[in-house]
Amino acid sequence: MRILIADDHNLVRDTISLFLEAEGKAQVETVSDLDEAIELVGRSAPFDIVMLDFRMPGMNGLDGLTKMLGAAPEVPVAVISGSASPQVAQEAIAMGASGFVPKTLGAKSMMSAIRLMLAGEIFVPFDFMRQADQKTVANLTERETQVLDGLCAGKSNKEIARDLDLQEVTIKLHVKTLCRKLDAKNRTQAAMIAKERDLL
Repeated sequence: MRILIADDHNLVRDTISLFLEAEGKAQVETVSDLDEAIELVGRSAPFDIVMLDFRMPGMNGLDGLTKMLGAAPEVPVAVISGSASPQVAQEAIAMGASGFVPKTLGAKSMMSAIRLMLAGEIFVPFDFMRQADQKTVANLTERETQVLDGLCAGKSNKEIARDLDLQEVTIKLHVKTLCRKLDAKNRTQAAMIAKERDLL
């Protein structure tokens, strides 16, 4: 099984590559941007599947997906991301992607997803797609929205507390609640999710 992973984050790219090779005894090639991926697909032996990072250089949203599908029409192409929304996943599938794979997926699950896509099936995690109406589900209060705005601006809890005339401990509680509502692991991911989903 030959897999091409295109991702501009060295650590992410290498980590995914290593555990796919270990888990599925796959031969994995890696590149850091879309142009490299398209060039490699054009000049090397055929890949069984191509996995494109949604945020890497050259992707320009999902335009890169269209380019890769044109360059490798017979090859399943999946989008991988650590922050893209369910709406992006739905759009990618509608455009012809074979799947949408969150980077948080474990090694065994990712290998199972790849095998599913190689069999001609579409892969998108059910739990991930349940977030499709997250903007409504999140149900943020006005205060939480203000705190989230501060997070997106890169402000510390202390700075947000000063802006809103609140105690820093209160901001910490709001950040914790925000992370839970947005299904984010930390404040940085909460800000990324907010920007992805246009919550502000």
